[in-house]
Amino acid sequence: MPVNDRKLTMNELGRADTRTYSVLPKAPVRIVLDDVRSRHNVGAIFRTADAFGLEGLDLCGITPCPPHRDIEKTALGATSSVPWAHHRNVLFRVRALQNDGYRVVVVEQTALARPVQDLIPSDGDRTALVFGNELHGVRDEVVKASDACIMVPQFGTKHSLNVSVCVGIVAWWTTHRADPSEP
Repeated sequence: MPVNDRKLTMNELGRADTRTYSVLPKAPVRIVLDDVRSRHNVGAIFRTADAFGLEGLDLCGITPCPPHRDIEKTALGATSSVPWAHHRNVLFRVRALQNDGYRVVVVEQTALARPVQDLIPSDGDRTALVFGNELHGVRDEVVKASDACIMVPQFGTKHSLNVSVCVGIVAWWTTHRADPSEP
């Protein structure tokens, strides 16, 4: 570490408390989880949604919901700061989001999926990012109903990333690119 560098204290980070955070502007991005089964993944995704100031989460199908100690273990309180709802049917939720003006983008390895860096939201765009089950991915009918498919390019031997890691990459890219002042 350079001699002038040091870790910042919690006070220096200047994070908002939950009440203040709730009224701050949010990125027009929702995360939709299609049968994500791991509570640890769900908790990590809550924490990521909080970190990037996303609108909220839609937990669909068998995706576990708060409160649960395994979700809280990784969410570290983000279940209180990030709005969420449970929906039994992911396809119904996707169609409702489209009817509400969201562009539904599935994050999945498909024949026509574009790399994540091709996803450049325009100012005012509302985006719903759909992530799937740890084994089976996003349901075929949701892929077909989506407005676009993207994927995170990979160069190793494994065929996919952990869903919570993938959410972090795509959420960062989507919110980073949504700010026109960023290069």
